[in-house]
Amino acid sequence: MAGLIKRSDIDEVRQRVNIAEVIGQYVTLKSAGVGSMKGLCPFHDERSPSFHVRSQSGFYHCFGCGEGGDVYTFLQKMDHISFQEAVERLAGTIGYPLHYEEGGKAADTSNRTRLLAANALAEEFFRAQLLTPEAEKGRVFLGERGFDALAAERFGVGYAPQSYDALSKKLTGAGFTIAEITEAGLVSQGDRGTYDRFRGRLVWPIRDVSGATIGFGARKLHDDDQGPKYLNTPETPVYHKSRVLYGLDLAKKDIAKSRQVVIVEGYTDVMACHMAGITTAIATCGTAFGSDHVTVVRRVLGDSDDPAQASKGEVIFTFDPDEAGQKAASRAFAEESRFAAQTFVAVPPEGLDPCDVRISRGDEALREVIRSRRPMYEFMIRRVMDQCDLNTVEGRTQALRAAVPVVHKIRDRVIRDGYARELAGWLGMNPVDVAREINQAAKSQSSGPAASAPTAVEPDTDAPYNLSALSNDPVTLLERDGLMVMLQHPDAVGAQRARAVLGTHFSHGALALVRDAMVSAFENYNTPSWVTKVTEETPPALSALVGQLSVAPLPQKPDQVERYAQGVTASLLDRELLRKKAELMSVLQRSDATADAEGYRTLQEQLVAIEAERRALRED
Repeated sequence: MAGLIKRSDIDEVRQRVNIAEVIGQYVTLKSAGVGSMKGLCPFHDERSPSFHVRSQSGFYHCFGCGEGGDVYTFLQKMDHISFQEAVERLAGTIGYPLHYEEGGKAADTSNRTRLLAANALAEEFFRAQLLTPEAEKGRVFLGERGFDALAAERFGVGYAPQSYDALSKKLTGAGFTIAEITEAGLVSQGDRGTYDRFRGRLVWPIRDVSGATIGFGARKLHDDDQGPKYLNTPETPVYHKSRVLYGLDLAKKDIAKSRQVVIVEGYTDVMACHMAGITTAIATCGTAFGSDHVTVVRRVLGDSDDPAQASKGEVIFTFDPDEAGQKAASRAFAEESRFAAQTFVAVPPEGLDPCDVRISRGDEALREVIRSRRPMYEFMIRRVMDQCDLNTVEGRTQALRAAVPVVHKIRDRVIRDGYARELAGWLGMNPVDVAREINQAAKSQSSGPAASAPTAVEPDTDAPYNLSALSNDPVTLLERDGLMVMLQHPDAVGAQRARAVLGTHFSHGALALVRDAMVSAFENYNTPSWVTKVTEETPPALSALVGQLSVAPLPQKPDQVERYAQGVTASLLDRELLRKKAELMSVLQRSDATADAEGYRTLQEQLVAIEAERRALRED
């Protein structure tokens, strides 16, 4: 059995390796004087850089949290590996042969190293399979999206054959155990034993910031595949989806150099952006953009609270203009304040995603989408305004009250005042009145919780939002009870009726976001995982509220659940019909029956249809 690495080799590797280059793979470092570099500490959340690295001495230290050590210590803490693994990894990068006290080379039994090695071999296997006849459908899929063989090679795209054990045999034949490849998330356990997790799919390797493959994302190709459209590696000791960003290993240098990062929504979008010259594009891996992702991006971006530096950084989100994209925008906005850099939103035209833009309009059109970005605050203000009828006084007032929380969230007073003036212009209101509303919001926040006002944005807080925070006005109570019955007794409502209810307008901001999560998870409606899936789709600040809504007692006797559920949902549907009726009546009053007889008749027919729906609800 091989022993410890010789001390002389440990010292030699440490001396030969540039600690700044190693740490620079994880943290963007900038000059801090002669022989010193600094950046945002990777061991605690900070807004101003206090993490210093000295190449000459080979040590680092954070003056914020006190963490410090040499290059081995850094790798041990960042990648959760042993001291011996850290030495062996660095020796491998510089091609230095290690010697051991007992002679020979130590057997590599490290759990992490074994999992990474299994993933690396799996990637090699998948890439080779992409060249086989069976993978023709995968190659066609890539070709139709504008990706040739060189693009597939650049991003390591592969193909998982339609076999239950092709990958398993490859890995076990190379000396890996079933336990190891199961822990790596490459196989799954079933009633008949283990089977390959990815089958008949295109496969993208997901790498950490250093370029090591830690997992995979797979897209289904065949109609008989009953799995989800995209299937990712599950959580493993080396793969944590909330902290992984696809493409970061390729984009990190350009992100640090240009002080810009573009966040898209999928693997093909990242590929399209890079092929079009937008080499700062990255994406999350099957999860919403969250606080852990913010931390990773800030370190690579070199994001700092120093005003002179913050103005130089750009974080650009791209969202589809559909409902899912709008929900993603709300979640991203909830995390926006964590960035010191300027945040923007780029929305591709006509419902296209970045990959579609490149296919249909070319590279330059995709670059123009990014160049035409809009400030995040302007995007969110416009978004809540679009939900209101600006042709009426009531609609403009509602838009103002919905936009005020967005404007109030802006930390920079000068920018906040500028948007207050812009908002007044967009609404055609007196700037003094708009400023008064914003100031009143500030006073209400400082004086403590106030009654909930209708709003279309997420509550301006990172603290959990509880059921007790809801007001007792009839509108909020009706919306609350409707969500409760659909979460607790989906069988009593029925999928068709629930889908209709979830399509209605919710005026309370927190409940509207829970409703959005229910829509997103609707394929799980009336299944044992229904509430769990809704919770996963809900912003973290509202997850406690979902849990409470799913267990809070309903105001009825147990034997009257179905009748109560039908009554509550009928009230919500009737309210929506009344809202539509009021809108049509307003349009009808402004219409000229003489000038447009056909249009006038159409409006009357729509009103009759709404009344028929309301009668049917009451009879039901």
